[in-house]
Amino acid sequence: MSKGTGPHPTTAKEHVTVLLIISSARDDSVHAVLPGLRERGVPLLWWDEADYPGASTLTTSLVGGHWRQTLTYRGETYDLSAVTAVWDRRPGTPSAPEVPEPSQRAFAEHVAKVALTGAYDLMVGARWMPIRPHRGAAIDNKLLHLYRAVELGFDVVDTVVTNDPDELVPAWNRAGGRLITKTLDARPFTLDGEPRHLYTTVVPRRRLSGRHRLRHGPAMLQPNLPKAYELRVTVVGERVFAARIDSQASRLTAVDWRHYDDPNVGYSAYDLPPDVSERCVRLVAELGLSFGALDFVVTPDGRYVFLELNIGGQWAFVEMLTGLPIGDAIADWLADATARPRPEDPTDAR
Repeated sequence: MSKGTGPHPTTAKEHVTVLLIISSARDDSVHAVLPGLRERGVPLLWWDEADYPGASTLTTSLVGGHWRQTLTYRGETYDLSAVTAVWDRRPGTPSAPEVPEPSQRAFAEHVAKVALTGAYDLMVGARWMPIRPHRGAAIDNKLLHLYRAVELGFDVVDTVVTNDPDELVPAWNRAGGRLITKTLDARPFTLDGEPRHLYTTVVPRRRLSGRHRLRHGPAMLQPNLPKAYELRVTVVGERVFAARIDSQASRLTAVDWRHYDDPNVGYSAYDLPPDVSERCVRLVAELGLSFGALDFVVTPDGRYVFLELNIGGQWAFVEMLTGLPIGDAIADWLADATARPRPEDPTDAR
């Protein structure tokens, strides 16, 4: 590592910002937190990866033993060496729309993503919410989350992830005919030209005859637990916000509350048992995260059964429907992160 990796003096024409928000301009969650950040006097830049390389320039250089990074966006240049906190929310993907040939455009966008990864690693001392993107990609896996949850003592249901058709009937039998299937990743796709999204789905007996289709892609199989209600638990640093979702009040949300039937489904703040709350904080922290949205089923006999963790889960709807001050907690975490001293070597920030 070359010497002189600390902050480079900012030129007169460059803006200093201590908080970089990376997300789509249409992200309502960012809009919800902005007033709190402004109240706290945090200098910030809201930028989207979708504006790079087409509408932004990013320069990372090593000159005379000093690292330097600048981002120019909408005619203004920002010194990224001054950034001490980054909120990586839900950005778009790098875009080079002015490159007409598809393969060349794909190459330009791929190289832009590689450049971003390196630039993020060299943002000395920046604290990330929820985590640096390349690390997030490595730990954003439902199986890993279940494994860590079991280690921490959470109640977790029997789970099989497989593309072996011969595994479907035994799983269905173990579940007493009450089996559900989930996808490992919520990537959208199209069917007959229409956009589709895979939700948690009940596996009825008649579907067993088509089990050969499982060969084409792995699925997660779990028992369909009886539910009294469900919980969405949002962890911000060491603060925990639990919301009760009365999903069983509607047939639409009984299997997967993400079908949303807000007029008929109640949402309310919930007092989580201290031991469950502590495990939630530990799970998020041990994965290297500063934020996580966890989902639970509470069974009629009072079991708290962990389902999954989303490292970039939506929370604004929870705040809107329950009054839980999640946005303020995020603003507090980001403001505190901007005030911390930074190390002098980029590798210290990993």
